[in-house]
Amino acid sequence: MKRPERLSRKLIRKGVILDEYADTMLAPNGQIEEYDFIDHHTGAAAVVAVKEDGQILLVRQYRNALERDTLELPCGGRESREEPMEDAARRELQEETGYTAGKFSKLIDIRTTPAYGNEEIAVFLAEDLIPGEQHLDPDESLKVVSMPLREALNLIFQCRIQDAKTVSGILAYAISCRKGNECPGFDKTVWKVVIQSCHGVNRGECP
Repeated sequence: MKRPERLSRKLIRKGVILDEYADTMLAPNGQIEEYDFIDHHTGAAAVVAVKEDGQILLVRQYRNALERDTLELPCGGRESREEPMEDAARRELQEETGYTAGKFSKLIDIRTTPAYGNEEIAVFLAEDLIPGEQHLDPDESLKVVSMPLREALNLIFQCRIQDAKTVSGILAYAISCRKGNECPGFDKTVWKVVIQSCHGVNRGECP
């Protein structure tokens, strides 16, 4: 399959966490087209943090783009492209929830918007949690919420959790539990939430 060829890239706006470009592209059919491209400065790391009783930590915060509160995994950008993703994940977990973790492992890597952006998010599993104090940035306002995996899955399929990294991370964790990994609070009935939702049971209407 023949690919488009980029002829030029022009900076349109330089932002705090991302830059916007206009790409002039030569399409395989010979036409000249304009593509939008969003360059995310550093990438980010998110955490599925699981307490000893199986509760998953989420944060509730206002998102200006959606004009409403959302439930999301703790997540934040790297301080530079060179910072290891796990270091960023550990920092954001402590800053946003107050918890540190004795055990970290990679769940998945995602690309959130490959049609027009290069944002990458590494999602980690954090276990053996130790409570502590939040260290929020001055402009941050969020509330820590914990819930069982079953409830989180229900909220996903009821369209009440829609954030891509959060949906991906929670489903990846559920699948890892299904494959036989030891997960506190997980049993076979939890997986029925996914099966039923795939068949239209418990599925909600998205706002």
